Amino acid sequence: MTKAVLINAGRLDFDGKLDFSRLDEACGAAVTRHDDHTPSPEAIAAYAVGHATLVTKEVPVDVKALPDSVRLICEAGTGFNNINLEDARARGITVCNVPAYSTDAVAQLVITHVLNFSASAHLQQRRLARGDRSLFHGDASAKKSAFEAFGEIPHFELAGKTIGLVGGTGAIGARTAELARAFGMDVLVWSRSARDCERGRWRAARDLPHLLSASDFVSLHCPLTDQTRGLIDADALKAMKPTAFLINTARGALVNEAHLARALRDGAVAGAGLDVTDPEPPAEGSPLYDLENVVLTPHIGWKRLETRQRLMDAVAANVEA
Repeated sequence: MTKAVLINAGRLDFDGKLDFSRLDEACGAAVTRHDDHTPSPEAIAAYAVGHATLVTKEVPVDVKALPDSVRLICEAGTGFNNINLEDARARGITVCNVPAYSTDAVAQLVITHVLNFSASAHLQQRRLARGDRSLFHGDASAKKSAFEAFGEIPHFELAGKTIGLVGGTGAIGARTAELARAFGMDVLVWSRSARDCERGRWRAARDLPHLLSASDFVSLHCPLTDQTRGLIDADALKAMKPTAFLINTARGALVNEAHLARALRDGAVAGAGLDVTDPEPPAEGSPLYDLENVVLTPHIGWKRLETRQRLMDAVAANVEA
């Protein structure tokens, strides 16, 4: 049995509804839990003293600074970008993650953004928030202004529209493709391994520019690596249709946000739905807060209760393994 510490339990159990019993059982004792949401690497090293297993949720870990007691790092998430695997290998520390726990939740969030933009719900809510109720008045004169105002807001059906999935051959991309096709959408996928899907769920784009230029929605599903950092930059945005929308539920740093803000402001793209940003939350004064054609969500793709419970049970299974 192993003594374990969960260094940022507050980020996972923010509502106090998670059941940690399976993880406690896997570790042979109650897991030490700290409520830090974003502990520093120095704090993580201090929390890890005397523990063999370190459970983290998407915070940078300085593997070289960890005490000798640590033999296992469990990333309670899909990526390894916060853990230097070479340093862990050099110290004989096993590292594991949970790649598929949020498949349904994130795919549903992508489609939520698609539906939101297709009905221009974001623009209507922004108008209400600033006190413009012309679309909702009932007298005859207001009805006229409502029709005029409605003409300024685009609405369209999804059948026949194209969604392009960047790096979309994994579980989340495949589930997103399935949901999009239920609405009659055409699905394009681009990644190094993308091929036409034998079950007809998607077509493989020739290359990234092809996907960007052909898509009405572009959704990011690739991991953050040195090769994908800043993948969506000014050139990529210029390749998109001015009527197209960008959706990012993967990693904030995949997008050059300064370039995106400029493209959104200039009308080079129609809008963006961002569940992830760089940093999180966006810096004070970021134009993303004020642009009418941006929908920001605070990295909620994984935060549904069922999703988080599935995650913790999978972490327990990793410890058992």
